[in-house]
Amino acid sequence: MNWIYPITIVLYSMSLLGYFIDFLQNNRKVNRLAFWLLSIVWVLQTVFFIIRASELDRLPLLTPFEGMFFYAWLVVTLSLVINWFFRVDFLVLFTNIIGFSMMAFSLFTPDGDVPESLSALLASELLVIHITFILLSYAAFTLSFACQTMYFIQHQMLKRKLWGKRLLRFGALSKLDSLSFGAVMIAWPFLLIGLILGFIWAYSQLSYVPLFDTKVISSLVVLGIYAYYIYQRVVKLVRGYNMALLGIAGFLVLLINYFLSGLYSSFHFWY
Repeated sequence: MNWIYPITIVLYSMSLLGYFIDFLQNNRKVNRLAFWLLSIVWVLQTVFFIIRASELDRLPLLTPFEGMFFYAWLVVTLSLVINWFFRVDFLVLFTNIIGFSMMAFSLFTPDGDVPESLSALLASELLVIHITFILLSYAAFTLSFACQTMYFIQHQMLKRKLWGKRLLRFGALSKLDSLSFGAVMIAWPFLLIGLILGFIWAYSQLSYVPLFDTKVISSLVVLGIYAYYIYQRVVKLVRGYNMALLGIAGFLVLLINYFLSGLYSSFHFWY
């Protein structure tokens, strides 16, 4: 298993480089090569996940290393599916910038198992389901963020009258807006269910719900921002550039929640 992870990261970086070259030069051959490299990355990630689960005799989701890896695997899976069914050029590039960043950051986190002192506390199917729903929501929010970023870039290109093949390959603004909204509509219920399951687990294991924990508060802030996004989209019928900016801001808060709030959390002390 030791050789799979570095090879996966190398191939992932080569795939991302190929998509970036295609973005700059409109090179379809490089795009196809990058797609197949990304497919190999997915296979290697899946093999790594299965081997680690077999070695630890549990689903590998409980440590920071495992969480980042699973997040990256979900992003790769989602981007391949979207690329297969929707064929939105550049979406795989923008989505996998986040996925690759997660795998790169995971190299700097301990890759060992859960400490023995916490193994009994964390040996809960409810906790695994809680983490799974949270990471599924993050992957869907990542897809939405990629669409919103592409919307923002294309809007600026149109504003500055930067015509060309690259502009056409971004796709219609309405399509990007619909995809980003659809991803949020999937992600938001997943995040809500994940938080509810986390509260239930906390109450059953610790006999209290840590509502004033930094990670819990920041997660609720993320939930509120995207609830406002859905309200503006569904009730107020707001579309376009400002909604893309709101979605980008919501995802930046989500990243702060993922990386920084855990440092000051007294509840998520293992993650």
